[in-house]
Parts: sequence; C-alpha cells; structure tokens
Amino acid sequence: MVRDYLIIGAGPAGLQLAALLERDGHDYIVLERGSGPGTFFARYPRHRRLISTNKVNTGFTDPELNLRMDWNSLLSDDPELLFTRYSERYFPPADDFVRYLADFAARTGVRVEYGTEVVHVTRADGVFTVSDGDGRTWQAKRLVMATGVSRLYAPPIPGFGLAERYDSFDPDPASFTNQRVLIIGKGNSAFETADGLIEKAAVIHVAGPHSVKLAWKTHYLGHLRAVNNNFLDTYQLKSQNAVLDGTVESIEKTESGGYRVMLRYARTVEPLRELHYDRIIACTGFRFDASVFDEACRPALVINDRFPEQTSSFESVNVPGLYFAGTLMQQRDFKKSTNGFIHGFRYAVRALHRILRARALDTPWPARTLAATPDTIADAVIARINRSSALWQQFGFLGDVVGVDGDRAVYQEEVPLDYVTDGGLGPAPHRFVIDLEYGAEHEPADPFDVAVPRVVENDVDHAKDSTYLHPVVRHYRDGVLAGTHHLAENLENDWNLPEAHRRPLTDFVKECLD
Repeated sequence: MVRDYLIIGAGPAGLQLAALLERDGHDYIVLERGSGPGTFFARYPRHRRLISTNKVNTGFTDPELNLRMDWNSLLSDDPELLFTRYSERYFPPADDFVRYLADFAARTGVRVEYGTEVVHVTRADGVFTVSDGDGRTWQAKRLVMATGVSRLYAPPIPGFGLAERYDSFDPDPASFTNQRVLIIGKGNSAFETADGLIEKAAVIHVAGPHSVKLAWKTHYLGHLRAVNNNFLDTYQLKSQNAVLDGTVESIEKTESGGYRVMLRYARTVEPLRELHYDRIIACTGFRFDASVFDEACRPALVINDRFPEQTSSFESVNVPGLYFAGTLMQQRDFKKSTNGFIHGFRYAVRALHRILRARALDTPWPARTLAATPDTIADAVIARINRSSALWQQFGFLGDVVGVDGDRAVYQEEVPLDYVTDGGLGPAPHRFVIDLEYGAEHEPADPFDVAVPRVVENDVDHAKDSTYLHPVVRHYRDGVLAGTHHLAENLENDWNLPEAHRRPLTDFVKECLD
C-alpha cells in the first residue's frame, strides 16, 4: 500500500502535522520509535525544566492573543488542548509536556505506529520505501522527517570521544563534588549543566570559540536564556568559575585519571594553554541524523552538516518529495527567527500542510476577499497585526499577503515570506506583504542602557528606524519590490492609533495602488 504521506517522528511537529492531516481526512501514517509521543522530552532537557515559557495569566480573553504568550501548545480547534491547562509554572517541568503530548495524540486521533524504528529509507519511481527494525516496510509518495536534531554534534577535536556527552552523562551534581569540570559549548545546554553543578563542583570552566550571546539582546531564543545564566555571576564575581573564549585543540587522558586539555584562546596571542580537569562534558548541540537514507536519496546537509538543506517549501533541495517539519525547519531562518522552537514551528508546520495540499490537491492557499480600497485593505491589515499570534511568534519569517487585481483583493494569512518571493502564490499585479520585524540595528544596542538613543514611541516620521518589534508592509508590483512602509513601534504593541498607524498605512496603500 502506497500512502500519500509518511511522517517519521511523533514529537510536537509530527503530531501537529498529523493532526492537520487527520482533520482533513488525508491518507497518512506516523512512525515513532518510542513507546509514546514526545520521547525526546522524556529525556531532555537533562535537568528537566523547559525554557519555553508558559504564561497562564495574560489578561487577554482572546485565545489567539493568548498564544502569543503560550510557547508550548500545539494548534488545535479543541479549546481543551492547551498546555496552560497542564501547568501554571512559567518554566514548566518537561514531564508535564510529555503528558500534554500524549493527550494531544489521543484527543486528535492521530494514527501513529509506536515502537517502530526506521533503519533504512530508499526512493524509486517517485515512491519512498521505509524499512523498520522488525523487517516491515512502509511506502508513501511524500516523506516528512519530523525527527528533530537527534544526534550529538561532535566537533573535530582530537580526543573528543573521551568527554562525557550531554545526552548520556549522569546530571546528579553529587558525583561532581569538589571536582574541576570543563564544559565544552556555550549554548543553553552548556549553561544549564553548569548552573546545575555550581553547588558541588570546585571549579567549572565553560569553553567555546565564540562569544556568549544573550537571547534578550539578540532575540534568538537559542542563545543563552536568562533562566540559565546564573553561572555568569559566579564568573564575573570571582567564584572560581570561568567562561573561556577559545578553541579546545585536544583532549588527553592523564596517568592520574584526569584530563589534559590544550586550549587556544580567541582574544590573546599567547601559545596554547594547558589545563587540567577531573571531568569533561560535551554540550556541543545536536544535528540531523541522515544515516538512515540510502545514498541515492540522502538529503544535502548544510551548516556544518547539522541541518538538511531546504527550499522555501521545506522540501529537500535534492530529493523531490522529501519534506521536513519541526526544529529541522530552522535551516530556513537559522538564528534569525523561531523555527527551532515549538512556538515558531507550529505555524510553519501549518504552512507546510497548506503547501502539501496545494501540491497534491491543487488546493489554493486559504483566502478571503476584500474590496480593493485603501481603507478596507488598511483596516484588514491593522486588525491582523494587532491579533495574530503567528506573525508575532514568527517575526521576519511568516507574513500575511494581500493580492490586488482590479477591484478585487485577496487576503492570505501566514505565508512563509520566501515562499511568496519565490512565486509560490502565483502572479499578482499588486501584492502587499505584511510581517513583524525587529529593526536592522536591534542587536548591537543595549535595551537597558538609557544613554542609547531610541525612536520615540508612535513616532511616525522615524518609524523606519524602529529597533523594537513593529509591522512592516512591502508592496510588490508584478513581483518586484516597489515600496516599503514601517508602522511606528508601540510599547503595548497596539498598532491601532488613527494618526500614528491607520492613516499613514492607508496613505501608503493608496499611493501604491494609484
């Protein structure tokens, strides 16, 4: 039996896509090697506290606005399937999320084959054949990999194999009592681990070749979150710990049972520095595991071979019919937006579902019609930017699109921006593309430094210089960018003021159409 869709992985992305396919009556099956959904979160993060926020009390009554502050719920028509009903903790326990995913799978009725480990994937005559560990085979016209980044990334360091691994080490702090510890990596897993060992270890060094980047400054959530940065205090306040900016050149076992590490500092010209430790933990991140693919259908990899390379449709650039869902989608916006995280990729997966329907069934992107007048178009845009959770969460990646042809306007929501510019929606004489963006200079500025000049709130004349999140509307004439309009930033993210937001946007639309 050749199915239309085969999804590998029953994590949040696989379940999100499966629920949409189930709702629409599509022919699909999900294969999951674990005994239940969300196996990844049954083990990670190792210290069992999520860093995806769970804001239960928002003051909003609109479910769409609540999703702006809810980073864990999947998209569903069922009002009971919200993670905020499972925990009131702002940084909730990972076990609560595993319980939520199990309920989501049960209530949506998604079809999953648990205990099914994929060991080999081939493709012939436009059909994928997937073999599992029990000798069974599964076939489909389209294969969607929702496996996440499941394989530890191993940098080319001689002796790296001597280090304990984040995915398998014992995180019990007691075993590190009075020891010197080196943690390789400067991401959240590294600092999460360092924070967990502060009370027991004698000395902790966190090492990596790049500077520590703080998420509150860069707006990229994969950079160090405040919830994991207590370790920085212990370094700067001289408590025997340190952050080392440099490259680990080699690791050797010593006769005493410890480790000799050669480190090359990034900021100085001194020769290699020899350092000694009792324990070394590798927190170097993860990568996509492409080993199950036959050579003839193995997807091309990028970014140090950590992610599959994808088109704007989330399809492999070299294997037709092979798609990617979930955190793998971040190849399209690496370290720029939120596809690496649930509150981002839940919308990208919904966009993928719409792309798949368009290709398989020639189903157009969902749309509603408007009168092609500047006032009507501006009002529709204002209403969406003040309510949409997708544009809010997927800043700079998803946008709403208003196509205008004569006296008819068509409004399409939550389209990947690259998909639009690649012609995925077809031609249009006039097209307005609306998204939310931070200003180009948002990262270098310190938002807590009162000496750093900022654009005044609701300043229409300087809206294009806004550094904080704000709406941007671009006008394309016959596919060519013809004009750009920035709406003035607003502290409460309420872009609804008549003179600051509505009138300038209406004037821009009128000018473009004239």
